[in-house]
Amino acid sequence: MEHKECPFRGMCANGFGLLAVQCVLIPALIAVVNILFLDVLAITIPVSIILGLLWCILWGGFFVQQPNQSRVMIFFGEYRGTFHKTGFYWCNPFMSRKKMSLRIRNMDIEPIKVNDKIGNPVLIGMVLVWKVKDTYRAVFDVDTPDISVLASGTNATEHSSRRSALEEFVRIQSDAALREVTGQFAYDETDNSAEEITLRGGGDEINDLLEHKINERLAMAGIEVVEARLNYLAYAPEIAAVMLRRQQASAIIAAREKIVEGAVSMVKMAFDQLSEEQIVELDEERKAAMVSNLLVVLCADEPAQPVLNTGTLYQ
Repeated sequence: MEHKECPFRGMCANGFGLLAVQCVLIPALIAVVNILFLDVLAITIPVSIILGLLWCILWGGFFVQQPNQSRVMIFFGEYRGTFHKTGFYWCNPFMSRKKMSLRIRNMDIEPIKVNDKIGNPVLIGMVLVWKVKDTYRAVFDVDTPDISVLASGTNATEHSSRRSALEEFVRIQSDAALREVTGQFAYDETDNSAEEITLRGGGDEINDLLEHKINERLAMAGIEVVEARLNYLAYAPEIAAVMLRRQQASAIIAAREKIVEGAVSMVKMAFDQLSEEQIVELDEERKAAMVSNLLVVLCADEPAQPVLNTGTLYQ
């Protein structure tokens, strides 16, 4: 049978009303018993002790709950539900109340070294936003050092220990999901995968897949991922220099292709204008020379130095 969170249906009274009983009614009863049975010690002493013990025990039932907090109610080892209301309340002092925060939390996953789809080592990190969705699973399905805490600690220490255990669980599972997703994609586009999604250009697709994979892993602990987003991506140091040269070469080739494309269109435009306006007629040899000169000027890295021809067109 699968267990999950359910609302607490036991008695949880207003704390201020019980506080009045604690501070006024029980001390008044002790005083009345001592006055009425002043000479009967066999009655006054036991009744006063019982009322005094009751007075001390009732103090253990008061608690304050803030917004986006909950209490997992456990009665002698049995889960009785989760209490979500905010305010000042009193419940059975023998009911164990494990505090659980439902607030959104941030986690920065440090960059880890992973091989991408084609085997290149990359450093990749992410930011994770998460919260507890199912308090039953978060308390009972994730192991925490409760035995040592209960033996030598307080409720605050127990809550801190449980929170640390949840954060460690989230960190380990997120690390595993990040490695799985990274191995499915290449860092950058290659000649054979121009249309494939890459880690560098995937954007929302990568983040959505990462969020889905982490949610699958954290569902067993009652944790929901609000957002998962890559915040660091780089080649590993041992191949960073080589890959940088490769990227520079790709950028230079792309720039040259653009320059040549523009130069050819400009040469064509020049010939078209010369022909339409009948400025000059050129034979095929002169056209070839003109194309060569224009391409050299337009595609050169440095400004061309003009040379004036003082002879004829063919000298």
